[in-house]
Amino acid sequence: MENNLETKNSTLKKITISFLIILLMSGSFLSGVYLTNKNDKEVIFTDSSFAGKVLNLNSKAKNLDADVDFNLFWDVWELIKKDYVMKDKLKEKEMFYGAIKGLVASTNDPYTIFMDPKEAKSFDDDLAGTFEGIGAEIGIKKGGLVIIAPIPDSPAQKSGLMAGDRILSINGESTVNMTVDQAVSKIRGPKDTEVKLSVLKKGQEKSAEIKIIRGLITVNSVKTEMRKDNLFVITVSNFNNDTEELFNKAVEEVIQKNPKGIIVDLRNNPGGYLDTAITVASKWIEKGVIVSEKFGDEKKNDYYNKGLSKLKDFPTVVLINQGSASASEIVAGALQDYGKAKIIGMQSFGKGSVQIIENLKDGSSLKITIAQWMTPKGNNINEKGITPDKIVDLTQEDYENNKDPQMNAAVEALGGGKK
Repeated sequence: MENNLETKNSTLKKITISFLIILLMSGSFLSGVYLTNKNDKEVIFTDSSFAGKVLNLNSKAKNLDADVDFNLFWDVWELIKKDYVMKDKLKEKEMFYGAIKGLVASTNDPYTIFMDPKEAKSFDDDLAGTFEGIGAEIGIKKGGLVIIAPIPDSPAQKSGLMAGDRILSINGESTVNMTVDQAVSKIRGPKDTEVKLSVLKKGQEKSAEIKIIRGLITVNSVKTEMRKDNLFVITVSNFNNDTEELFNKAVEEVIQKNPKGIIVDLRNNPGGYLDTAITVASKWIEKGVIVSEKFGDEKKNDYYNKGLSKLKDFPTVVLINQGSASASEIVAGALQDYGKAKIIGMQSFGKGSVQIIENLKDGSSLKITIAQWMTPKGNNINEKGITPDKIVDLTQEDYENNKDPQMNAAVEALGGGKK
């Protein structure tokens, strides 16, 4: 499989590595890394997508087990419509999409999901970089709903939410046994509206209620800073539509200013385009495999470096934390394996499974896990994540006192001093 794939038919296929982060904005799903050309999918969505009758056409399903009888499905369907106490409020399209979601959920894989047309449109809108909401990603980890990463300068970050914070309730409703989709629907909403979260922060025993006013969020995925100690900081918040162009500009700025070292801050970076992650890692890695895609049958695809390695001679530190996932882990893992950077911070999230997204004819989408991502040395990113060369935590107390021991450790590793 080549690095730059072309769309070969009207059904756009996108390979992703997504850890089911959910952008709590007007859209809902931003899922990991895409291997795709970056053409926008055109989806026309109106409420009519949920209107009309469900057609009972002949099934395309083949080779079913002997004890699978689809008549049972229709028996249940008719019983619900006939006997449900509030059957006048039933909508057939919602029943239909709900049934498909149940089918997909039977895989017991949190990254294999079905998105109805409205959710699929939100998924695409999220990649544009402008959102309404609180500006945080959430996921399920160790059985609880957690903040994966707050978006920089978002209402979520300004309220003090941090990666690893556990959400115990939303507007007074307990999140116990609540799915990510359900949590998203309760937290997201239009700007200038309020949501109340009960949050248990790491290291604390008592939860606190946090009130957040949703807002309009525009994200530039790359920011740069030339420090007074001659260190250059590149902060990458996502690997999205604008990242490659902005990162290339950052590289040229590095060449022009010739710092004595580079700090690449990938903390709270949830992912983005695989192709962009490969481009970023290739700025340091002159030749070789950047990441491998391993399938269940032991087959694998290798993705190699591309472009000029303009940063290969600059001492580099990469910062990661619990909110670094997917594309972030690919970049950090590749630079670590080739000895091109020292990794500092906390163990990354560990999202290294591969999904292919099929956009369906009614505007809905199906995301299916097909493989796992491996670092150049063959380390499985999924679940394990990337282990830093130096473990440095950033506590709530540090955050509240505007201290950043992780950045300080990176500066020290590169021989820097005052900012």
